[in-house]
Amino acid sequence: MGQIKVAICQFEVGTDVLENSRWIQLFLKEAAQNGADIVHFSECALSGYAGVDFMGFEDFDWHLLDEQTQIIKKLVAGLGIWAIIGTSHYNPAEPRPNNSLYLISPDGEVAARYDKRFCTPTDIVHYMPGERFVTFELNGVKCAMLICYDLRFPELYRELKKMNVECVFQSFYNARQEGPSVHTDIMRQTMQCHAATNYFWVSMTNSCAPICPYPSCFIQPDGKIAAQLQDETPGMTIQIIDTGKQFYDASAPYRDLAMRGILTNRGE
Repeated sequence: MGQIKVAICQFEVGTDVLENSRWIQLFLKEAAQNGADIVHFSECALSGYAGVDFMGFEDFDWHLLDEQTQIIKKLVAGLGIWAIIGTSHYNPAEPRPNNSLYLISPDGEVAARYDKRFCTPTDIVHYMPGERFVTFELNGVKCAMLICYDLRFPELYRELKKMNVECVFQSFYNARQEGPSVHTDIMRQTMQCHAATNYFWVSMTNSCAPICPYPSCFIQPDGKIAAQLQDETPGMTIQIIDTGKQFYDASAPYRDLAMRGILTNRGE
């Protein structure tokens, strides 16, 4: 059993790395003042999102991105907190950058990096998919990181459940859309389903740039949205992950059976 005080943040992510960095630094300071253990930001929050905020990486200023990353790491260390920050990661060994989440520790170092495993058909033009899960433990709670389109593949969540993960930090970028989309009716609802069927806590962040189909939110292990931010409005909410609390878990009696590949409880 453990507790994590998490700050869930959203702002209008864009092509200006300096402006993105300004928002991230602002929320880091506010979260620390409110006693947060970890601050969670959206997909590509620092770099901006290739294919949406900018056309591609041909003229991308990697030096500026690295400069701002170092500034943020130093700030995180000074505040003594953890942070999960979406960004683009340059890897000279890969043909394209990764769409990544940096887990920055209170000593100001990148303790882990998760690379988006499932890239959309648009993503894959600009980004190289990752190949591995990333988990970490904070205050006695086992956590994992995922990114946006990963939610379309329930197999990922079942694997995390087998690894005894209790909380998923998942960063999204569903914004700057041309009009209403199915995302309003599908994305958070799908995450609620993953939370309830696997008994996960979920911190779910999104950019709030217009047009944004849903705001960032916090989901309990029973699938209920316990808190959410305002549509298309920068903001932060502080929430408590408490694995000592008990919630309704309809799958509990037979989840292990199903996870072993026995897809009936007839013999019980």
